[in-house]
Amino acid sequence: MISSAYYGLVVSLLERIERTQGQALAEAARAIKHALDEGGVLHAFSTGHSHMIVEEMFYRAGGLVPVNAILDPGTMLHQGASRSTRLERLTGYAEVILQGVETRPGEPIILISNSGINAVPIEMALLAKARGLVVIAITSRSISQQLEPRHPSGKRLLDIADVVLDNCIEESDAAVEIPRSGMRVGALSSIAGIYLVERLGLAVIDEYLRAGQTPPVFTSANAPGGDEWNRELVDKYKGRIRGL
Repeated sequence: MISSAYYGLVVSLLERIERTQGQALAEAARAIKHALDEGGVLHAFSTGHSHMIVEEMFYRAGGLVPVNAILDPGTMLHQGASRSTRLERLTGYAEVILQGVETRPGEPIILISNSGINAVPIEMALLAKARGLVVIAITSRSISQQLEPRHPSGKRLLDIADVVLDNCIEESDAAVEIPRSGMRVGALSSIAGIYLVERLGLAVIDEYLRAGQTPPVFTSANAPGGDEWNRELVDKYKGRIRGL
């Protein structure tokens, strides 16, 4: 049955990520740690369903505190799903989103797009580079290279990024083919993206531990002393992270 096939495809995908993305994860982790050492923060942005991957990084027990999640309601689904698709393809909209977001040269930004061809993530990458940010992309190399970019530059997200984390999805975000129908079901990109950002966060924490430093991570607010621990870290970073 197709439902049981999905499990094997997910496990295979995560194993493929582990086999192939270690070097890119280490490079991204070093860039993030360097920026945090300099008093910077990690920015993150995506559109559509991938905004959930950004939220996974933000204000999360066990996760890094200095993460600035750039959450634009227009490109999320709750104010109109089809509207969000149109806005994601609108050249010039990324500049509107980035207005008022404080960034500093050398800070990293994670941009997530499975296809890597729509105008907003591509434009966001170009604007970030112009500001001197380190662009870390999470995208499918295979899918992106099969599609034409929807940005006037003719570039894909992976063409602009300093570091590319390949989510290793090879043919379609929907993984399971329904026999004799041409239909595919069972999306993979959210699982792959969340795994990659969690894996990256742990790689950054490894950098702290190697340096003999305590990583700035949230603890559970429901644990004894959790509120006090978290409040101290929030007070440290809330001047840079409006969402806190």
